[in-house]
Amino acid sequence: MRIKPFLCLVCAGLLAMFVAIGGGSAWANGNDGKVGAAIVAADVSVEVDGAKTRFRISLSKPVTAQASLMERPDRLIIDLPEVAFHLPPDSGRQKAGLISSYRYGLFAPGRSRVVMDLAQPATVTGMTVDANAAGGTTLLTIELTRTERDSFHRAAADSAAKAAKSAAVEPVPAAKDARPVIVIDPGHGGIDPGANAINGTFEKDLVLSFAQKLQKALEASGRYKVVMTRDKDVFISLGDRVRAARSVQADLFISIHADSISGGQEVRGLTVYTGAERASDADSARLAERENKADAVAGVESTDMPDDVSDILVDLTLRETRSFSHGFATRLVGQFDSIARMNKNPHRQARFQVLRAHDVPSVLVELGYLSSKQDLDLLMSEEWRGKMVTAMSVAVDRFFAPRLARQGAAAVLP
Repeated sequence: MRIKPFLCLVCAGLLAMFVAIGGGSAWANGNDGKVGAAIVAADVSVEVDGAKTRFRISLSKPVTAQASLMERPDRLIIDLPEVAFHLPPDSGRQKAGLISSYRYGLFAPGRSRVVMDLAQPATVTGMTVDANAAGGTTLLTIELTRTERDSFHRAAADSAAKAAKSAAVEPVPAAKDARPVIVIDPGHGGIDPGANAINGTFEKDLVLSFAQKLQKALEASGRYKVVMTRDKDVFISLGDRVRAARSVQADLFISIHADSISGGQEVRGLTVYTGAERASDADSARLAERENKADAVAGVESTDMPDDVSDILVDLTLRETRSFSHGFATRLVGQFDSIARMNKNPHRQARFQVLRAHDVPSVLVELGYLSSKQDLDLLMSEEWRGKMVTAMSVAVDRFFAPRLARQGAAAVLP
């Protein structure tokens, strides 16, 4: 078969030593993983050799790399220090050997990740470093070998156990001030690009830009404390987005997205979603299912978040919270109606993981369809985005008006 490089990289550096072989987790260490200058990646290639597949990546600085395996679906994860990937947008989409596709990007501050979707169960049987590769580059080679399902399952379980031991500590809640706290959640990010617009623009970039404008408008009023789940192109898991809102005792959570439908350029319009155990319609159920796979795209295991209060209190609070969520969604739709092309059913419900907080009123706003030229033109328009931000700000003001009118109000909910 024909194999070609998927990514191209400018490099001169070193990764110093060969690391662990096989099983669920493997490491490759450079002599100094704390070099201050940026690490550049511009070339990755895949070589198929019978039952083996070799993934090669060149880097411009010393790094420490970790490889691990995950199931459902089968994936190989490569964690690296923060890397600047200077690569074509279609890199990693072609199947080669044991690798059906791969994606890459910023995973967390200071950390980047490559996630490979595996065509068949495979384990890491070799990881080597060549500091004298052609052109003065340093080449990290990860060798994958086909294995049986039982062996892959054990290797993935070993990776999961090691990841659990090194799980990050939750952020310390910030001090509460008297103003309502609004958390704005730009969808996707980093290694998870979200939908792809017909002009090649990624959802993660469009929604971040829009969210930053909304943040600026709300902060300018002085009435709210505004927190962003991400303020740059970095991956945040669905669970961490919810935990971020709860950790600051948020009074409102607004998740910003932009959908896309393959072959559906005629489908367009804005939709506001609220959380529910049962979707209001089949389309909403399918969208929630896609959005709920964001963690899997980035090579993260989604985990349930047990509540810290009794089930009865959770149920009572959830009912009240969903009532507030519906109220805010209604205000949003009312403000959007004169500005945006609305979906035929503009307020819908589905089981979105990011809307799970039982004590934070939450909505997910799909600004439009990136697969629609008309919607995309609006999303790229500064004038239209300005009107939308103003409309959302008005809806927020009306939602919090009763609370703001009460002197010394400190209730979590309006």
